Amino acid sequence: MITLSITNKVLLIYTGGTIGMGCNPRTGSLEPLDFNHLVSQMPELESLKIAVDVFQFDPPIDSSDMTPALWAKLVRIIVEKYDFYDGFVILHGTDTMAYTASALSFMLENLTKPVILTGSQLPIGQLRTDGKENLITSIELAAMRQTDSTPYVPEVCIYFSGRLLRGNRSTKINADGFHAFETFNYPHLCDAGVNFDFHDHHIITPDYSLPILPHYEVDTNVIVFSLFPGLEENIVRHLLDAPELRGIVMRSFGSGNAPQSKWLNNLLLNASDRGVIVVNISQCISGFVEMSRYDTGCQLRDAGVISGYDSTVEAAVTKLMLLLAKYDDAATVRQFMNTSIAGEITV
Repeated sequence: MITLSITNKVLLIYTGGTIGMGCNPRTGSLEPLDFNHLVSQMPELESLKIAVDVFQFDPPIDSSDMTPALWAKLVRIIVEKYDFYDGFVILHGTDTMAYTASALSFMLENLTKPVILTGSQLPIGQLRTDGKENLITSIELAAMRQTDSTPYVPEVCIYFSGRLLRGNRSTKINADGFHAFETFNYPHLCDAGVNFDFHDHHIITPDYSLPILPHYEVDTNVIVFSLFPGLEENIVRHLLDAPELRGIVMRSFGSGNAPQSKWLNNLLLNASDRGVIVVNISQCISGFVEMSRYDTGCQLRDAGVISGYDSTVEAAVTKLMLLLAKYDDAATVRQFMNTSIAGEITV
């Protein structure tokens, strides 16, 4: 049974993004506007049987300008307001939304309340906007409580176009269509149509006795490195020899394969030996890294590369950033990269 009443409170955090954009009369391009503009376009907010408070980034940002420092700001806002709200909705641009959702899932350890990111592909002032439904449904989902007063979705999620998705499993798949996000390696948490169809067995059940444990620091000395035919040794060497480098998310072929190049294996082995964490994820949009399936994958494993299993790029890189900030020992980082800590991988 779903419980909603005026006693349910949601904090709406407006960071910017297409949902609140307007047209610059000088350039004709879209740019972030003040949140008051968004509210004026959406009188439906006043009809919700939910108390909604607003925190606005000043100035609002385009999601291309999202940074780890702003992730930490979002964590601080949520932690400071945690005891006063049933859930949190973050309005965010779509381009980096999956990165932010993934980062927050790791930075908000022991989360027991919904944190739902949403936005739109069209500004909310446009006639055919998808923003109104995305926003209203996200607020409803963030406020929903079960009969035992626990929330329906006590984790970081993305809601878009009728689908509630685990944040750290999500990837933006479409720059133009309303179906902008998907979780190829994990089922939807809820499908919102005439009714809400929750898939309870796919939703995290946290330990409600534990306090939330926020993390604010990440180490950004990482790179995402995609393999492709024709990769040049000298360029890769310059990349992997950077003294500041601490982590690599390597996007390999198929189920975790790479060219059988002695120079590539040697460079990866040298990086691993000096403590650089090399995580292998597939370039395929769905599937699983199995480095023992083919000899080319076994060679990567022998070079110290670890499996990223079925992780998205967004989850792998943000998880690696957090772990590198938290632990100095490479073996510990490798261990946790091979452990699901927020439902981000299937092991």
